[in-house]
Amino acid sequence: MSDCSFGLWYDFRNPAGADRGFASFYQQTMDQISWAESMGIDSVWLTEHHFMDDGYTPSPFVLAGAIGERTNTLRIGTNLVVSPLHNPIRLAEDAATLSLLTGGRFSLGIGQGYWAPEFEAFDRNLINRPSLLEEGAEIIRRSWSGSPEEFTGKRFSKPGLPVTPVPESTPDLLVGAMADVAIERAARIGDGFLSTQNHHHAVYLDALEKVGKSRADGKIYAGQWAIVADDPEREWARIGEYAMYQINMYIGMGAFGPVGSIPQFTDPAQLLEAGSFTLYDPGTAIDSLTTMLRATPQIKDVHFWAQLPGESVDSGSARIELLASRVVPAVRARLAAKAEVPA
Repeated sequence: MSDCSFGLWYDFRNPAGADRGFASFYQQTMDQISWAESMGIDSVWLTEHHFMDDGYTPSPFVLAGAIGERTNTLRIGTNLVVSPLHNPIRLAEDAATLSLLTGGRFSLGIGQGYWAPEFEAFDRNLINRPSLLEEGAEIIRRSWSGSPEEFTGKRFSKPGLPVTPVPESTPDLLVGAMADVAIERAARIGDGFLSTQNHHHAVYLDALEKVGKSRADGKIYAGQWAIVADDPEREWARIGEYAMYQINMYIGMGAFGPVGSIPQFTDPAQLLEAGSFTLYDPGTAIDSLTTMLRATPQIKDVHFWAQLPGESVDSGSARIELLASRVVPAVRARLAAKAEVPA
């Protein structure tokens, strides 16, 4: 039987058109997360950016601490923190503290980033992203071990002092990537792979073998760009503009290629044609997820956007309820039934 968990993804974007204050939005979302846990949701994933007009959260660790206090069993992770912008010792300290506060429920997901203004503001060079990511990961691991050993690299250094307290349960260090060379790096330095839109799973598994690891030991944490609703076309007509805003903002930041090289969408229907989002009714979602998890048992978590930027929290909660009450139990039942069939 698959041990996959099912979760929610949050960016805490609050565009001006949503007409709500951040304080109330945060409180509503915390209430939603606590409720989602009671509904059977297993995980929450937080992402990070800076200087965004819509307040895309710059402080995922603060939010993770608040979520940890409001929940009991929910796994909390970052998908992802732009680690080259940060001092890796601080990342290690914050992640260790979160792990201790939550009884080991925290996983640290990192990625190299792509938006030039962030790098300029944090006095980092965009061209150095790979070495910033890799050296940062090395220092994070050394810090979690309590090692007093010095580290000196091209981008970072760590003094010969132990970082304390060390986590009692060492967090998984997960790495996100989309380009093949970056995915190979993720396979080499990470405990697992943060994927986007279910692309690149095979590339990651192949990369594990290339770097001398076993495909069977791979771990994939799969961020979904899918809308699950009883009438998905009707739902898309209602929320497609929010999805187009979300994707266009990423295009404008250079997430999918150099800024200006990819045209932005002008109609929500184009997102579906391009595969940027997928629509599922419950039956199709159950079939698709079951097939994917059977084919790729290395997938350890599947998580969906809780709500799209500008969409109300209550609107997102309606889809969460459908996911938790009808889709997830059916997928688990099918996977369990398959596992129990004698050879």
